[in-house]
Amino acid sequence: MCPAEEFARRRREGRLHRLELGAGREADPALAVKEYSRPAAGMAPPRPEEPRPPDVLLATVRHLLEREDRGSDAGDSAEAAERGAFVTDRLRAVRLDAALQRLPGAPCAALHERALIWLLRAGTRLCAQPPARFDAHLHRAHLQETFAALRRAYREHEDGARPAAQPRFQALFLLYNLGSPVALWETLQLPDAIRTSPDVSTALTINWAFLERNFARFFRLARELPYLPSCALHPHLAGAHRLALMTFSHGFSARNSRYPLARLARLLAMDSVEEAADLCQAHGLTVLEGDVVFQKGSFKDGVPLVHKPSRLLVDGKWGESTLLELSERVCS
Repeated sequence: MCPAEEFARRRREGRLHRLELGAGREADPALAVKEYSRPAAGMAPPRPEEPRPPDVLLATVRHLLEREDRGSDAGDSAEAAERGAFVTDRLRAVRLDAALQRLPGAPCAALHERALIWLLRAGTRLCAQPPARFDAHLHRAHLQETFAALRRAYREHEDGARPAAQPRFQALFLLYNLGSPVALWETLQLPDAIRTSPDVSTALTINWAFLERNFARFFRLARELPYLPSCALHPHLAGAHRLALMTFSHGFSARNSRYPLARLARLLAMDSVEEAADLCQAHGLTVLEGDVVFQKGSFKDGVPLVHKPSRLLVDGKWGESTLLELSERVCS
């Protein structure tokens, strides 16, 4: 998974990652994975033997998913962030090798589908990390680039048998880009067989509920999503919560009017009443004796969004499968 020349160089320079070390923390060429190197002007093009062939790239992605499984229960958040940075870098190198070889549709799609599964899950697991450990903006850029590469591969494959997982990943694309006019337009241009599939139809329904500000329906549908689509939707939960509170602050703004906080927590699919109370107070709303007082003049719209894990909408849906098993099932 790593060219011998690169392995020898990084071993000599002491730059092998700890996840590339075997028993006794000895350098293990079977665990080393080619790191990402940005192409630059003036650099010599890669030699023909340097880019890894498709079967090696697929084996590399599967290896990275398996390494993530082994560390998924680690309680140290710093270790989780370090592992995430390692896998993200190596997946970028996979994407670059695939681009250099101009891999055809099916082999290219198989790589990007599995990479997206890891990236979507990592975004939900690492969202509460400090910026020094997890750069959310850079992570979003990696996700969008991988989505773009995957959807190009699907278009190149239109003349042959359609990949079975395409409707699932087209739905994930729309959920991850919730509310985007461009993503919605591109989804509506998909072939009928994909656009009317259950996965894409559900994603479109959730997108319409969000655009219509029908938050009761939006969060009800979000509760019913499987794990992976929930990961794709997760980055929008904080914004949806804010928009819902702003809508309620106008709709329920009246003298001596109160709204039960427990009911609000259920409506917004929040993990606890305490979390709902903190959200309301952060946006300038008053919480009194288990109720929230909605006043449109009190609502603060400029509060920074806080992205945090959601047990009810995301984490609680993770079953007993390993990440590798999930990826093989979703991509089959």
